[in-house]
Amino acid sequence: MKNLLVTGGCGFIGANFIRYVFEETDFTGRIVNLDKLTYAGNPESLADIQRKFASRYVFCRGDICHRSFVAEVLDTYSIDAIAHFAAESHVDRSIVKPDDFIQTNIIGTYTLLQLAREHMPQITRFHHVSTDEVFGSLGETGFFTETTPYSPNSPYSASKASSDHLVRAYHETYKLPVTMSNCSNNYGPFHFPEKLIPLMILNALEGKPLPVYGDGMNVRDWLYVRDHAVAIWMILNKGVTGETYNVGGRNEMKNLDVVNIVCDLLDEMVGKLPDKESRRELITFVKDRPGHDRRYAIDCSKIERQLGWKPAESFDTGIRKTIRWYLDNKDWIAHVRSGDYLKWIAQHYG
Repeated sequence: MKNLLVTGGCGFIGANFIRYVFEETDFTGRIVNLDKLTYAGNPESLADIQRKFASRYVFCRGDICHRSFVAEVLDTYSIDAIAHFAAESHVDRSIVKPDDFIQTNIIGTYTLLQLAREHMPQITRFHHVSTDEVFGSLGETGFFTETTPYSPNSPYSASKASSDHLVRAYHETYKLPVTMSNCSNNYGPFHFPEKLIPLMILNALEGKPLPVYGDGMNVRDWLYVRDHAVAIWMILNKGVTGETYNVGGRNEMKNLDVVNIVCDLLDEMVGKLPDKESRRELITFVKDRPGHDRRYAIDCSKIERQLGWKPAESFDTGIRKTIRWYLDNKDWIAHVRSGDYLKWIAQHYG
């Protein structure tokens, strides 16, 4: 692997992956970051990486659905491996406007697969990053495994399920050297503020209401984003072609418990609000969203057993690191929340 294409590398998980590879692995090749820079794609998240690794990091702004552009990138930079992160990924947005999810997650993945097929044997690995939401909702017990039947319940998860099936089909039909991973909920640095944990952190800091869907008893498995980056790097380098790996944090938490922990840690780390005994008083229950899956839980024993990966962070350690990052990076947060980063993108990339 000398020239790695990362799609969606300015998004939350993609940016953390690129950062990990450059800063913490022995990779000496080049990473080409292809990102459309939609609302959640922020190249400022990698500005320091661009400076430090200028000779080995290339940013290309473009849409994975644009076949001729992607083909040019593959040829120009002699791409020999692809890590495919690019996706529309917010469930609420998919309910309101599913069009973008169908286009990017299905058509975009198809375009990449077709071009990768045409560039065989130059392309030696196509890794597709997916989600545990494709499996639907669990009951009170049990875990998602790599053989759990798909049962998506939102336009977002349905679009990701479709892309997963396309990836598998291109391996079975055309022998494209693919691997796939389905991850649980990620959290950590550079997370866009509309997501649960960063939204709760920022609202709680400012004394704003903390909106919790339904009764707050929906369960998610939380995965620290650096642990996810390590897993993907292992799969890219050691994963068995054609195999799927579930990546989880082994941190099942009710949404309400997550919000309570954030409140308690902020009370501890920055002090209580003047008019509140606890930030928990800011919690406001709101109408549940349609098709809200009750519980996700991942069995990640396959990747642990076969590749030797294990999450390094518990939820306790990971959430402290996450809150500390948000406390220490207020300029990045202010820029994102104000929309000024969009002006920055326009100035730098047109």
